[in-house]
Amino acid sequence: MSQALAHIGGSLARPAAPLPARRPRPRLSQRQKAAIIVRLLLKEGTQLSLEDLPESLQVDLTHEMGALRRIDKDTLREVVEEFTSEVNDLGMSFPGGLEDALTALDGAISSTSIRRVRQETGLVMTGDPWRMISGLSNQILADIIRQESTEIAAVVLSKLPVARSAEMLGQLPGDLARRITYAISTTSSIDPDTVRMIGLGIASQVADTNPRAFPEAPVDRLGAILNFSAAATRDDVLTGLDQADAGFAQEVRKAIFTFANIHDRIFARDIPKVTRAVDQTLLVTALAAAADAEADIASAEFMFTNMSQRLASQLREEIADLGKVKSKDGEEAMNAVVAAIRDMERAGELTLRTDDDD
Repeated sequence: MSQALAHIGGSLARPAAPLPARRPRPRLSQRQKAAIIVRLLLKEGTQLSLEDLPESLQVDLTHEMGALRRIDKDTLREVVEEFTSEVNDLGMSFPGGLEDALTALDGAISSTSIRRVRQETGLVMTGDPWRMISGLSNQILADIIRQESTEIAAVVLSKLPVARSAEMLGQLPGDLARRITYAISTTSSIDPDTVRMIGLGIASQVADTNPRAFPEAPVDRLGAILNFSAAATRDDVLTGLDQADAGFAQEVRKAIFTFANIHDRIFARDIPKVTRAVDQTLLVTALAAAADAEADIASAEFMFTNMSQRLASQLREEIADLGKVKSKDGEEAMNAVVAAIRDMERAGELTLRTDDDD
């Protein structure tokens, strides 16, 4: 036993063989370090969004991740420590580029100033143009869709959120909506670069458009005013427009929606919604006034026919009890019904019929 211990002790006393020299670690580029950090974060389950990076950097990052093989623990620790140090030293980050700066300032400076910067620099869009297009108003989007080919319009609707696309489709004339929906079936082979170029073209078109003082077209503005004008005033204005510009007068008539238009512009299935949306006292007054007006009686009967028979009987009894309605009270009540219909149309709760729905 003692001899064995002595032997072990002697072995321990002998100098150990020298360790092999460690290979020097390769010097990593900044892009390789970035690839390591991204790979580490993805491995830990972090959800990263690198879409805002220029496409060239996204491609380079992908190549770097594909080229790396194994990284030793010491190298990984050094890369992480360097990355952490840079993050801790960062006091504030500014938008990357003029387009991001304009995005950050949206709402803080006037749209006129933003447009002037774009004109002076020639900058239209550097990021994803479809983000900007999705933020456009329905009126501007509808104008774009009407002006473009059906194929381009199909791409626009395909890139919008589904709910927004459905909303826009409902605002287009029936024949145009049908052509665009058919054109969507031909978009399956369009490559991403083409879709981006279409988006950039539309973004450029919007950027070059002079700002308008009034968001609505003149026809729509005048139609909205005449909607709530007294019938005598409305008829007098339209007669004058017929003499001054018959074409414009015809377009204004199409834009006007009054109580008299209910029977040919509202779907029968939507009448119960209308009766629920209007205060019953106002509804009774409007129907009573309509019964004495030749232009409105067809709409009143249309409403009676398409509401529940129980409600129709109840309203007829109240109308009989009400007696004669003052002209002013009748017009105010009918305007209230029209306003409720317009509110429901804007909310997407009903759609007004067009000539194509006949």
